Amino acid sequence: MKPLAAQFRSFTGCARLLMVQQFTINVAFFMLMPYLAVHLADGLGMAAWAVGLVLGVRNFTQQGMFLVGGTLADRLGYKSVIIAGCVLRTVGFGLLGLVDSLPTLVVASAATGFAGALFNPAVRAYLAQEAGERRVEAFAAFNVFYQAGMFVGPLVGLALLTADFRLVCAVAAVLFLVLTVVQLRVLPAGAADGAARSGSVLSDWRTVVANRPFLCFSGAMIGTYVLSFQVYLALPLEAHRAFPGHGDAVTTALFAVSAAVAVAGQLRITAWAREHWSSSGAMVCGIALMGAAFLPLLSSAATVTADEGLLARCTALAPLFAAVTLLGLGTAVVYPFEMDTVVSLAGGRLVATHYGLYNTVSGLGITLGNLATGAVWDAAERLGRPELTWLVLASTGALCAGCVALLARTGRLTVPQEPLREAAAVSAPGR
Repeated sequence: MKPLAAQFRSFTGCARLLMVQQFTINVAFFMLMPYLAVHLADGLGMAAWAVGLVLGVRNFTQQGMFLVGGTLADRLGYKSVIIAGCVLRTVGFGLLGLVDSLPTLVVASAATGFAGALFNPAVRAYLAQEAGERRVEAFAAFNVFYQAGMFVGPLVGLALLTADFRLVCAVAAVLFLVLTVVQLRVLPAGAADGAARSGSVLSDWRTVVANRPFLCFSGAMIGTYVLSFQVYLALPLEAHRAFPGHGDAVTTALFAVSAAVAVAGQLRITAWAREHWSSSGAMVCGIALMGAAFLPLLSSAATVTADEGLLARCTALAPLFAAVTLLGLGTAVVYPFEMDTVVSLAGGRLVATHYGLYNTVSGLGITLGNLATGAVWDAAERLGRPELTWLVLASTGALCAGCVALLARTGRLTVPQEPLREAAAVSAPGR
């Protein structure tokens, strides 16, 4: 933890606040959302279609509105949009614990989703502005706080759930309320993009869409989000298939390992990657590793029964834990350079809008990728060939790595860019 503490202290007060804020956001979000479906179905007795509607509205309003959130951040300033997002989350999470009618739950769910669309691009653009030339280091430290929040949140939620789901919602809402107050009092005003304020929204969007290197990079990276999401889809399915009756416990352990890789190793991994590779080289190698993470599962075919010994269980667990570890390592290699590349391709102009579109593209890719992965899984089960799923995922990683390598080789990731604006990054003493 000493390297993290030293790295953390080396950034401006604003950057440190953004990192701690992201930890708190993830704690509050993940202490509630993993248990919302069960509350709606069992606690409120809602039909499955209604549960799906509430959850789907949240996902749609977040993924579909990222571009709007990024545009607002560039036009109104980062601070105001971040605060607006936290206020919406406070209201949305509070309502989820207080109401039981479907229309109000849909409104609350939409509020929580749009909140994410507001502060997600704004936080990343603000951090990039504050970090200046140290963007890769800043995003590496940011990811440590991000992953730590994802790990702590469900544990806090599970503990509070023993009392009442309304208590979970109340605590999550209070955390966002505290964030709102802290940001109002402490967070400096992140300047809006001057170019965005001088033109129309449509002209901003045309500028981003006309950025062909950025669009090519966004498309090439879709597969990495599909791969990283398999911690929530294919790996839990495999855990339940291989360990009937113990799948939930194995899945929880997989989540813990995934978070631990980032929290414990992110800074060292990033430092090593910067020493040995260029930014594009690090992304290519990291993506290739993400794809290769599914190869150990080719040997995972047997189902472990309750009467089998410890050796058999450890042997069956090894491919799963090898996969999640390699996937976590690959993601840790890619993430800081990926976030830095988005800023570079934006040329320091309309950064939040670029992040917004990037998030929308990746969110759409996750949705389509999950549908495809589920279809492949079902087909593999019918054919009695479970290895087909892992081969397809490994091939996806190889394809994405090849696309990014091609973009780098043809100069599309290193086009000349104007320097990132830093006028608003000048900090007051002691900030």
